[in-house]
Amino acid sequence: MKNQLQFEWEGVMPAITTQFDAAGNLDLNAFKKNLTAQYNAGVHGIILGGTLGEASTLSEEERKTLLTTTLEVVGGKIPVIMNIAAQATSEAVQAAQNAEAQGADGLMLLPPMRYYATDTETLTYFAEVAQATSLPIMIYNNPVDYKIEVTLEMFEALTKYKNITAVKESTRDVTNVTRMINRFGDRYKILCGVDTIAMECLLMGGQGWVAGLVDAFPEETVAIYTYCKAGEWEKARAVFRWFLPLLELDISPQLVQNIKLCEVATGLGTGYVRKPRLPLSGEALKKVEKIIKEGMAQRPQKLDYKNYR
Repeated sequence: MKNQLQFEWEGVMPAITTQFDAAGNLDLNAFKKNLTAQYNAGVHGIILGGTLGEASTLSEEERKTLLTTTLEVVGGKIPVIMNIAAQATSEAVQAAQNAEAQGADGLMLLPPMRYYATDTETLTYFAEVAQATSLPIMIYNNPVDYKIEVTLEMFEALTKYKNITAVKESTRDVTNVTRMINRFGDRYKILCGVDTIAMECLLMGGQGWVAGLVDAFPEETVAIYTYCKAGEWEKARAVFRWFLPLLELDISPQLVQNIKLCEVATGLGTGYVRKPRLPLSGEALKKVEKIIKEGMAQRPQKLDYKNYR
């Protein structure tokens, strides 16, 4: 087992996209280019194998390749987190153990997939994964898309598992940040998982941002986070107001296609997706292209956020 990086759940952590070539194969050169841009912009971690990573279309060997590549690129300077979205508990346990053995620094864990589990079933699932690994775990709470809410009472039951230490807060209810803090203090680190309300979550005490549009706009995303943490709210608001039409591309069933089009515009991706996803076409494509064109024309210049770090 490799030595894992000790880290805090905080800062901007891109849900990184997987780059493909025109034939549908992994494009590791394009993947490394994007990773390097993220690292140079100052992101605080990398999350692999999420929806934006098109993990459901990847083979186990491809997942291993992406993890190995990411670990090599970041060189132990920032944590590399592997997402687990499994149908069976045994599958999730094995994925956690594989990620730990390969050198991942932490895990992001979804509730069981494709089955509307009860609270007890969901808690048992989380518990068995937590007990199978020593890696720190961030629970992904997204009842809007995955139909299972991890309630305050469920988080109370999870406090006994010391390696469950964070939550990706994607309920889309900003007040849930305050509910979590009021109930648990600093027991769980809270990272916003919805691009369009990231500033509000940070204002209310969230420690980080699991971001999507960061894949195309790393500097702007890290700038917003840095300005917020420095109390430079006017600077943060100015960037966020420019960014919002683009950030809204993240809250769409076609978020992968949307964000990959943004990556093409900023030179950070190939644009190719894997089936069953298909490239956007017709009015849907025109709408996204218009948003990207307007955003690029007004893109902030000479952001000074690195002066605050």
